[in-house]
Amino acid sequence: MLLSRAGIEKYSREWQTAGKQVVFTNGCFDLLHLGHVRYLEEARALGDMLVVGLNSDSSVRQLKGSSRPVVGEQERAALLNALKAVDHVIIFSELTAEKLVAEIKPGVYVKGADYAISPTGQAAGKPLPEAAIVQSYGGQVVLIPYIPGHSTSALIERIKQL
Repeated sequence: MLLSRAGIEKYSREWQTAGKQVVFTNGCFDLLHLGHVRYLEEARALGDMLVVGLNSDSSVRQLKGSSRPVVGEQERAALLNALKAVDHVIIFSELTAEKLVAEIKPGVYVKGADYAISPTGQAAGKPLPEAAIVQSYGGQVVLIPYIPGHSTSALIERIKQL
């Protein structure tokens, strides 16, 4: 289900009251591929429900460049919603998901293994500002390895070579 940003705190309280272990992840999910699907399946297995924060078109452009996204936010949201592993999708326009994490307070926050958390809980790879928020209320940060050779950027480069 595509959730509105306005109702997310209400839903979050309902999930917590019901005792649900909420898993949250976020990203661009442009040109959905096997790496995304496996990643989302692994994330979903960590709890009772998976909520995916989806970068808006404007935030994807800021993060990935003016030629991205290839697929618009509404279509990307529909594709994610069609996956069995995904329970809810929420589109956000910020460059990071810090505000969403603070609003949802998931029990588990998941990112790909291109991020790294040191033993002190600090990001040791690409910056992961959401980690400090999750850790502040006792949540868990989990990093899921990528399937080698499966990335949107690599897929775009292969298409360009055709």
